[in-house]
Amino acid sequence: MARFGEATEAVSPRNAIARARLRASLIPDLLVEARRITNTVIAGWHGRRRRGVGENFWQFRPYVEGETMARIDWRRSARDDQTYVRDLEWEAAHTVWLWADPSPSMLYKSELGNVSKESRALVLVLALAELLSRSGERIAWPGLTDPFSSRNGAERLAARLGHEARFDPRPGLAPVTRYSDIVIASDFLDPVEETIAWLDPLAGRGVRAHLIEVSDPAEETFPYSGRTEFEDPETGQKLTAGRAETLSEDYRRLYGARRDELAAWCGRLGWSYTVSRTDRLASETLIKVHMTMTADVGRGRGR
Repeated sequence: MARFGEATEAVSPRNAIARARLRASLIPDLLVEARRITNTVIAGWHGRRRRGVGENFWQFRPYVEGETMARIDWRRSARDDQTYVRDLEWEAAHTVWLWADPSPSMLYKSELGNVSKESRALVLVLALAELLSRSGERIAWPGLTDPFSSRNGAERLAARLGHEARFDPRPGLAPVTRYSDIVIASDFLDPVEETIAWLDPLAGRGVRAHLIEVSDPAEETFPYSGRTEFEDPETGQKLTAGRAETLSEDYRRLYGARRDELAAWCGRLGWSYTVSRTDRLASETLIKVHMTMTADVGRGRGR
């Protein structure tokens, strides 16, 4: 009988010590994979450059009525009929908080997926840590580290993750300061109202969130038929279906509605929502998240 949501046989999701050991054993390999992925996209990563107070030239842009005349670059404007302003680059480092869901459901890996959801989430977070650290940004993990800036930020974060024995299912987000960013990698299978209640205070502080839903292809397609036993990795409760295929339509409808509701809520807040399937390349997700973060900075939102 198939077990939908079952963790790996070697580790009980309710055994905190075993979970910590499993994570610690995975971290070195995941860091190597994160760096490999980073190197595939680094050519397109130009840092999170933005307009502001600084000394380095950033861009020319058309003059807007009401701006001070002192900002006009007359030499550039003399080349054609357009009046241009010379923008400088804001040099202050920004803080990006990173978090990967440690819930037992993240251990799930079906025959259709290439890796577990936990492995994918950690690889994405470590790859972002590598990219952001190379760009001079500060990174942090809520409940684990304070913001820090380091060229080997991903390695430092991986070391902390490997030595941590327990992780909060949902860390407190009070340390996430105003106008910083936060990247959250999770399967977001909790009730939507609980997820919104947890994250909504961030919007009031002007925090920009980027949600990455990590999904196993079996969770989307429900490829089950006949007598099937399903087990909740969080509670251990079991459900036996005599003809699993009869549940398929309702399951996919509810699964999609949850995703659509969360994505729409993020859209109303100006946040991003990206789906990362474990049968697809992690680099695809990394590029999408980078593009949303960079586009937001380019607009100079709230900074």
